Amino acid sequence: MNILKFIETFTDDSLMRSTGSRRDSFSQFGNIGKTLAYASIPFGLSTIANKVLAKDITPTPATPIGALQFALTLEYLENEFYAKALDSGVIPASENNGRDLKVFQQIAAHEADHVSFLIAGLGGTMSANFVPKPTFDFTVGGAFDPFGDYPTFLALAQAFEDTGVRAYKGQAANLITTPDLLTAALQIHSVEARHASEVRRLRGLKGWISNAERGAGMPEATQAVYAGEGVTIQAGYNTATLFGAAAGSEAYDEPLGTQQVVDIANLFIV
Repeated sequence: MNILKFIETFTDDSLMRSTGSRRDSFSQFGNIGKTLAYASIPFGLSTIANKVLAKDITPTPATPIGALQFALTLEYLENEFYAKALDSGVIPASENNGRDLKVFQQIAAHEADHVSFLIAGLGGTMSANFVPKPTFDFTVGGAFDPFGDYPTFLALAQAFEDTGVRAYKGQAANLITTPDLLTAALQIHSVEARHASEVRRLRGLKGWISNAERGAGMPEATQAVYAGEGVTIQAGYNTATLFGAAAGSEAYDEPLGTQQVVDIANLFIV
């Protein structure tokens, strides 16, 4: 099965309950990661693993495997966040006639699949490239109450999804030499963008980021997620000339560098 066929299988909602097909697909995708590992130089996995166990995470190497390790850490964060939210009952079953709960149940399922997808891509949990899951504190030492206050949960969900979109974009250059992995990452990237737009709509915002605005009700600590999004010069063209600064910036999404994302993620790692 080639990677494009795998993606079609992976994103087919009718297979959400078909573990056999999914397991075979993960096995095929995992072979790509193993091949890369055998052909590559050391990627410094021990450094990131030790930092995860110690306190925080550090930037992964600018390589295809490093990009997957980086993406996996972010998916761990989102996966655990939504799983805990669903377990806590913070999402009101009555909100929007039950629509909010259904949305987050589906997002949670997507994030769980993304974790399994990336672990397979790294060769499995026994691979030298595997990155262990950090310990997360979504309250940031008691500053937030995402599992007891629905608006806070929504605000952090928006921040995580908006971060994920920009983070995957920022890793494209590290995957450009490995088309199969780049294709897989882009498939996840587009789904993360759909998540971000949906969560923003649930909060009564536009589905896209305007300038570098985080939006009403967002904690100041989340501003780093939106830094640099006010760019209106694209390929030498000033998009604000005809459409205005807001519309010009909305039409293009900017990437976040590895260090920027690490700084954001480390707020939630203990």
